Amino acid sequence: MDPYNQKIGELPKDLTADVVTVSHQHFDHNFTEGVAGNPVVIDEPGEFSIKGFEIKGIQSFHDNEGGTQRGENIIFKINAEGITICHMGDLGHILTAEQVQAIGKVDVLMIPVGGFYTIDAPTAIQVIKQINPKIVLPMHYKPQNSALQLQIEGVEKFNNLLGWKVIEQTGELEINDTKLSSNDQKIVLFKL
Repeated sequence: MDPYNQKIGELPKDLTADVVTVSHQHFDHNFTEGVAGNPVVIDEPGEFSIKGFEIKGIQSFHDNEGGTQRGENIIFKINAEGITICHMGDLGHILTAEQVQAIGKVDVLMIPVGGFYTIDAPTAIQVIKQINPKIVLPMHYKPQNSALQLQIEGVEKFNNLLGWKVIEQTGELEINDTKLSSNDQKIVLFKL
């Protein structure tokens, strides 16, 4: 989802995929040539059934001005193996009722929280309340002690405002029915 080029950082070595989604055509989200395996690239709204994945692309905007500042954005909802993941891309606004309905039930939500280029922490929390996922994976924030020269906030403000249990994850995250059956909602942060 949204592979980035070397200006942001190195992609994992030997990154291979069957399917790659691209939420919008900015350099830090569309580096599909960095992904091996001749993947099918989905970079438009619509419904797709590919290699066991049911993927729905939902039109949205990169800003709160109907796309006039930063353009369009595609939210991707992916169903696979009984789990629903939603990747918000560079969402820039609260969801409309139509978008919430199109997204539907979500188990795992990947949402930007750093602000400036996307929604900020308070707005992300409003979107989370609209969707009500079990697990939130914050993204598009400035890691602590990062050399990135971006005008975005870290994840700490978001974690404090949301108030859910925070789990730090190293490596891959395995999600199954057992992890989703708990009533506990949680934030999962990947340690870099």
